[in-house]
Formats: sequence, C-alpha cells, structure tokens
Amino acid sequence: MLDKKLLENLDLQDKEKFLSGLEEIIEHSYTLENEFKEMKGIIANVINFIPNALWVFDEGGEIFIQNSEAQKITALITRINSNLASSEVEFEGKIYLIKSTQAQKKLIISATDITEQKRADRLTSMGKIAAHLAHEIRNPIGAISLLTSTLMSRVQTSNKPIVLEIKKSIYRVERIIKSTLLFSKGVQINRELFALEKLQDAIEDSFEHYSISKDIELIINFEACEIKADFDLLSIVMQNFLYNAIDAIEEDEKEDGEIIFSYEEGTIIVKDSGKPIEDESILYEPFKTTKLKGSGLGLALSLEIIKAHNGKIELLTEEKGFKIWLKSSKF
Repeated sequence: MLDKKLLENLDLQDKEKFLSGLEEIIEHSYTLENEFKEMKGIIANVINFIPNALWVFDEGGEIFIQNSEAQKITALITRINSNLASSEVEFEGKIYLIKSTQAQKKLIISATDITEQKRADRLTSMGKIAAHLAHEIRNPIGAISLLTSTLMSRVQTSNKPIVLEIKKSIYRVERIIKSTLLFSKGVQINRELFALEKLQDAIEDSFEHYSISKDIELIINFEACEIKADFDLLSIVMQNFLYNAIDAIEEDEKEDGEIIFSYEEGTIIVKDSGKPIEDESILYEPFKTTKLKGSGLGLALSLEIIKAHNGKIELLTEEKGFKIWLKSSKF
C-alpha cells in the first residue's frame, strides 16, 4: 500500500522518476505474464506429447493439469490408490501400470497401458505349459495310435467302425499336439514349388480323417498350376480352415452343409455354410475359441504361417469365409 503523504512530499523530479520506475515494473510484469503463458503452453504441449496418461493434482485434490491421454480415461482416477508408489489396475478391459509421486506439494500420477505386455507374458507362459503337456502326451498317444492300427486288423468287421472312430479321435489329438509344438517353437518356412493338385489331395485326406456326423459336401476348385510355398505348413493351414468349417456346420441347426476351397490369382478362398462367427475380435487370439471343439490355436497358427509367407488373411464380408493371400506385390 503506497503512503499518500510520502507521495505528496516528493518534488516533481522524484515523482517523474517514481512514475518511470512504476511503468517499467508494469511493463516487466506484462513480459513475465506473456513468458509464463508461453512456457505454460510449451509444458502443455510436452505433457500431451507423452504417450502415457498424466495427471497433476493440487493440494486440495483437484486436477491442476492433465494431458489428452488422461482425459480419455478420466474415470480411471477413482480406481487409483495414490498412497501406492506403483500398482496395476484393470479398467475397461485393459491393464494399466500406475505410478505416483509428490513434487512441490503437487501429486503426479501416470498410467501406462501394459495390456499387450501382459498378454505377451501370459501367452509365453501358456505356450510353455502347452508345449510341456504336448511333449508328455505325444508318447502315450503314439503308443495308442500304434495299438489301434494293430487292433483294426484283428477285430471283427462289425467292430471296425468303432476302431475307425478311435483312430480319427487320436488323429485329432495328434494334430493338436503338432500345432501346439509348432506354435511354441515358432514358424520357419521352407519354400518349394508344387502343384495345387498336391494341396487338394492333402485337404481331401484331412477330410477323410475327421469325424463327421452330418452330410457335408467338400468342393475344391483349384486350377492346374504350381505355387511356391512351404507345402507342409500350408497343408496345416488348409487343415485348420477345413476343420473350423466342419465344426461350424456341425454346430449349426441345419443337417447338411458345404465347404468350398477355390484359388484365384495367388489367393485361396475358403467358404462354408456353417454357424456364423460369434466373436471376430478373438479369431486369431491363441487359446481362445467360441467353438465347442478346438484348442483355439488353429487360426492363430495359420496366421503366423501365412505371415511367414509374406501374406495375410482377410475375413470375407459378403459371405462366411476367409481369403488367404499367399503372394502379392503389396508385401
């Protein structure tokens, strides 16, 4: 508060000096205010540049500043225990790593989406367990398969259909074991030139080995040409799509159905008339399936194999089925 008597006792020269100094102070305060606004804008841009959600709270617990990522998940704040320096919180199907610290009477909290990291860790653990179980099961299944083949040649003709169903069931288990071990080890392709007719034979042979309770027609429209790919791995892909199609028809209300394989300019198209896909979001998610049968590895492994061939798999939009790109100038 300025002293009025002091101002009145100043001579004209002192008053002019005082006014000049006051103007400089006011001008300097405006400069500081502009610099503060500019700095605040820079800080805001830096905070928004951070990929993690970030909140800064004042002493009263109110949000002092937050970035755009934090604004997307504001409701997450109610799940956070600010007394913990580090914690994990599940929110809206995602897992966040929460970190909090105090700085100049301000509470700073960050939230990092670690869902994919957790998923990768979980798949690694599940893959190791599955691989271990597959190794343990493979030997007894091999012995059972050998004994079943011996039994087939000795049983009465009337009992052979029963033994045949046992063989088909064993074949299914062997396929699951092979897929599990292949998925856990990783896919390594060995390209070779072969005729599509050879792949057609493999599909038809797989069809004969599968236990089917409905009238299913298998149609294969492959042109007479050769492709360069890993035949064994591509056979596994075709087998997976074939068996998924059979299972979809088996689970459908209709008593019959059809499965169509066709080849068009570097792509294989697989269609079926079975039950619609219930959840497209988990189609390629390992160990997840909406089917009554299956391990959830078929499409996940197929995708890995096709990616190893520099291709891709697309879900058809107008019909139920898939398009498998084997080669394209786009990749």
